[in-house]
Amino acid sequence: MAGTLRPKLIVFDLDYTLWPFWVDTHVTPPFKKQSDGKVYDKSGKRVKYYPDVPAMLQKLHSEGYTLAVASRTGSITEANSLVSLFKWDKYLKYKEIYPGSKIAHFKKFQSNSGVAHKDMLFFDDEHRNIVEVGALGVTCVHAADGMKNSVLQQGLQMFQMKNS
Repeated sequence: MAGTLRPKLIVFDLDYTLWPFWVDTHVTPPFKKQSDGKVYDKSGKRVKYYPDVPAMLQKLHSEGYTLAVASRTGSITEANSLVSLFKWDKYLKYKEIYPGSKIAHFKKFQSNSGVAHKDMLFFDDEHRNIVEVGALGVTCVHAADGMKNSVLQQGLQMFQMKNS
């Protein structure tokens, strides 16, 4: 994609965007990675992410994109634990995981990264977050059914059209 406009920061929500559950209500900590490499919760239920996510994060990272996650969950330790157990930390430069408006998350991203809101791309399953963060000038994509490669491509195209 040489010569094309690229976001300087790509941000993903967690619950129902990178994984198909709410970390504070649908899974029970502590989480453990078993010898089969899969993650299970306290009750022995397998904790899964959306199928395209690991390869998507790896590819974006290898292509030089800066990646971040923003979550409003109150289950901060648990969300961080899953990100770590899924081995996504190596792809994520920034993490803002705490309750409250996503406006606060994005102000922190701007402050910590120096990236202007107009140079950010954000994926979230909740429409209210899309509206709120979009008002900052961030290109926002409603990932209604979670992240998949087609949603990522749609977002990258939206970013390019908005900024060309």
